[in-house]
Amino acid sequence: MDSVVSDATAVSETPVVAGIPAQPGAESREPDTEEGAQDWQLDHSRAPIATKIVVAGGFGVGKTTFVRAVSEITPLQTEALMTRASEDTDDLTATPDKLTTTVAMDFGRITLDSDLVLYVFGTPGQQRFWFMWDDLVRGAIGAIVLADTRRLTDCFPALDYFESCGLPYIVAVNHFEGTELFEEDDIREALTVPAHVPVVIMDARKRYSVVETLLAMVAHALEATPE
Repeated sequence: MDSVVSDATAVSETPVVAGIPAQPGAESREPDTEEGAQDWQLDHSRAPIATKIVVAGGFGVGKTTFVRAVSEITPLQTEALMTRASEDTDDLTATPDKLTTTVAMDFGRITLDSDLVLYVFGTPGQQRFWFMWDDLVRGAIGAIVLADTRRLTDCFPALDYFESCGLPYIVAVNHFEGTELFEEDDIREALTVPAHVPVVIMDARKRYSVVETLLAMVAHALEATPE
């Protein structure tokens, strides 16, 4: 009997209850492990700062591609096939191969640092879906307005919206093959964007370019609302 009691005491300092085997002490437990998990995800004593960013712009400007390129999870997409019913409202001149359109939102997530996680929401571009913007921007620290130099006027509604609601935003020109490259100052003048609003040239298909754009947005949001 003495040997049994001494063995149980060695395993755990918790009093032994009849019928319940002694359990290993907390100090001897192995930490949670999960393949591919980051350190902060396994540290239950703290949580990263989660922030929300909205990506807006005209129809077919690359918002879905932007979210898909950067998301570390399988992005939520609400793509629907385009039909003849939209022929009179959706201009496909610049995007003749486009077969689907976002009818609600795109959603993705990216961890920029051990203490910073961004939730990225892409808005629908067509005017008939603009009523959802108020809900999508609620709680966001800022917005990215995507622009296509072939049809800059398409991003004016987004610019007007974020100016009116006071949400910090930057302009990201989606440049890729087949589009003319313009200087940032020329884009700023064409869109009459205020001097304090950053304008960046990027490619929504490339992850590193999208990450740099998100970092520019976070930096601008911190400058605009440092508290």
